[in-house]
Order: sequence, then C-alpha cells, then structure tokens
Amino acid sequence: MMNNLPQAEGLTVEFKTDFREEAAETLVAFSNARGGTLYIGVSDKGKVLGMTFGQETVQKWINEIKNKTSPQIIPDVEVLTIDGKKVVALSVIEYPIKPVSIRGKYFKRTGNSNHVLSIDEIANEHLKTINSSWDMYPDPIHTLDDISLDNVQKVMEILKNKGMTINEPALPFLSKYSLLRDGRPTNAAFLMFKKWDYVTTTIELGRFQDPITIKDMARSKSDILAQVDEVLNYVKKHINLEVIITGNAQNTQKWQYPLEAIREIVLNMIIHRDYRSSSDSIVKIFNDKIEFYNPGRLPDSISIEDLLSNNYSSTPRNKKIAEVFKDMGLIEKYGSGIKRIIGYFREENLPMPDFRNISDGFMVTVFSTTIENNTVVTKKHTKKIGKRTDGKGTEKDTEKDTEKAQKENIKGTEKITKNQQVILDSIFQNPHITSNELSAIVGIRADKIRINLSKLKAKGIIERIGADRGGYWKVVNNT
Repeated sequence: MMNNLPQAEGLTVEFKTDFREEAAETLVAFSNARGGTLYIGVSDKGKVLGMTFGQETVQKWINEIKNKTSPQIIPDVEVLTIDGKKVVALSVIEYPIKPVSIRGKYFKRTGNSNHVLSIDEIANEHLKTINSSWDMYPDPIHTLDDISLDNVQKVMEILKNKGMTINEPALPFLSKYSLLRDGRPTNAAFLMFKKWDYVTTTIELGRFQDPITIKDMARSKSDILAQVDEVLNYVKKHINLEVIITGNAQNTQKWQYPLEAIREIVLNMIIHRDYRSSSDSIVKIFNDKIEFYNPGRLPDSISIEDLLSNNYSSTPRNKKIAEVFKDMGLIEKYGSGIKRIIGYFREENLPMPDFRNISDGFMVTVFSTTIENNTVVTKKHTKKIGKRTDGKGTEKDTEKDTEKAQKENIKGTEKITKNQQVILDSIFQNPHITSNELSAIVGIRADKIRINLSKLKAKGIIERIGADRGGYWKVVNNT
C-alpha cells in the first residue's frame, strides 16, 4: 500500500479520527460489499491528523473486531506515515459468507456511509452466498392446482426447438428443471405458469398527454412470460411509426424508439423485479419519453457508473427465472442487456437512456427526438413534414430546400471528440454528475475532464447552471 490517501470517502474508503465501535461497523459494511480500507487518524474531510499508539493498541483493535463479528473478520493492518504523521489502515476483503454481523447487527455500504440491513436484505445476502435466490424456493401459498400445464407445455416446445432433449411430461419436466420442490411449485414456477391473473405480477401501463393527464391506461396481471409481449404491444400502440421516403420501390419504416432496446428494458424489468415488494411495475408513455419503473433497486455493489461502463458482475435477483428466459432465447447472457440498450439508442442517434435508483426501485427513462423531412405515420393519422405550404413549389423544389437546410445545419455543427460525446451522454443522464464521476466513466484524469467541459462550454454545447458546488450542467445542443 502506498503512503498516500484516497481523495475522499466512498464505497471502499472511510476516514476516522480514532477507533470506536463505528469503525468496526464500517469494516463489517465493507465485508458485506466489495471490501475496503478504513484509515484511522484522518478527518472525514480527508485531513491527516495522525495519532499516537503502541503496538498493543493495534492488536487490541484487531481482537475487538474479531470477537464482536460473526463470522469473524480479521483486518489486514498497515501503519502509514503521511506528512510526518502516523495513520493506521485497516483493510478487509469482500467476505465469502454473508452477511457479516457485529453484535447481532448487519450493515451495508451505500456510497460513503453505512446503513443497517433490513430483514429482506439479510435474507438476500444469505441466498446469494449459497448461490440461490427467492424464486428458487417453494411458493408457500400456491399449489400445483394453480399451475397451467398448457403453459408449461408451450415452454417445453420452445426449448425443444432450441435443441434441448425433452421427452418427459410436464410435471417431471418441472421437477427436472428444479421448478418443483417438495411437491410444490417454486415461486418462479407460479410466476411463469400461473393459470389466472394475479396481483403479484401487476404492471400498470399508461399513455400520458402530460404529467397529470392520462389518455389511455391498462393493467397486466398475466404470467410473466405473457407479459413480455403484452407490455411491448402496449408501447407500440402508443408510439409513432415513421415511414421514411427513400425514392426506392419500398420506403423504410422506423419506430419512434428502437424496439430491440424497448424489449430489452421490458425483459430486464420482468427478470429483475422484486416480486416480494408491494409496489407495482409502472410504464408511463409521454410524447417524447417513456418511463419504466420496477420494484427492486440495483445491488449496493453496483453503481450507475458501473452499469454504464459494463464494469460489474451480473447477479440476477431471480436466478431461476433468468435461467429459463435465457434457455428460451429471450435473453442472450446475463449482464449484457444494458450495454445493448445503450448501443441501440446510439445507433439511432437518440439521447442516451437515463438509469437511476428511485425510491425502493429502479427506473429507466428513454427519450425520442423529432425527425424532420420524413413522413410520420401514427395509429390515427399521417402527416407530411417538410412539405411546402405556399402552393408554388414542386416536390423537387422541396427536396432542394431540404438538402440546402441539411448542408447549412452540418456547416453550423461543432465537431466533438469521442470522449466529449461520452461526457455529453453522461451529463444528459445525470446533470449533477461530478468531474471525478465523469473521470471514472470516460477513463481519463479529472483535470482532463475539466478541460473537455471547458471546451464544450466554449462551443455552446453545455452550460453551467448555478455555482460550481451545488449547481448542475445543462446540455444546450447535443446534435
């Protein structure tokens, strides 16, 4: 370990002026997350205060941590000399058996602070440790009478077409797939094959004229396999379909949003939903955006930055559901969906989707832009964009005007670098993002980030709203 300090506290770093029980709680929280280092003799602002101690003092701390924790954790110790002052660094790795407790309390690391684990979170950590999840356990309420064997048979046929060898009837198939345990359907089996609509899987669907005016609404309580197409069809019903006139024998059709991305978002909602939550999944469709809300936040070990940079290991909340969906070919591989969603929107030159934890769940918001000089076809009407209204021009004249406008637009567009485009996408997603956070996403130093921000600001592409501390960035032109 080098004799210097990280710049600030975070998921894996904390500063303490001295050793108290809160210090041991931090090491427990680190053990329940990615591991981390606690620096004793440093203020919470990162100022080195130093401390005086003997060899027995440090050993006493270690014994206290060992005796108060279960399973027992023993930190690595290193004494650092920084600016002539002594600092003790206590480091722990992510513990393989979770959750770790101290005096019967369980803590998790969220950002730069510790929080007490809820009962559900304690159970989830234990299930992950034994490579299991809630959906793999028997449903305590429902029985085989609540399962549609016809629905099971449909899935069996899909798996056969995918090359799987399935010769047994439906019930033995469920047992072989670990979807029956002790003669009862698992939670996954009920959610995928239930006979009737049930409140557990409720997804609220709405088309909004504005934030408070609803034009259309629907509700899905079907089995989660049927819900994939139900939600996708509802979205298609309420978004625009563009017909691009190419001059060839066939014109090109293009949806307002890339449907492959929308399908990925819907699949992620259904697979990763926390079905124990009393909250419903919600899809809100507006004129220029769609919001997808799902009960169940990101794991504390995965930040939004990790998600965007694909720097994380996927741990499905519902492992058995994810396995079946993967075998059916509905998803390609665990953890690749977000990367593909972002890629689809970039290919269409649409704004980057917004991903964020919100309340007790996770929300994805996608945005559309107006495409000019094309024919826009909706479910209710067709309109021509870019057509002359003075009655004097011809279609050829219109095409010349369009070409001239496009050239003028290109001439007035500032060129930006690849790194600057990533910065723009990140600001669009999170206007309050900091230089250090952008540095982690883009992969360049924070001072280089600040130089690029100044260049984008000088070009009139972004502007700073408010003070450096407490303000935010606004994208003025993301063409």
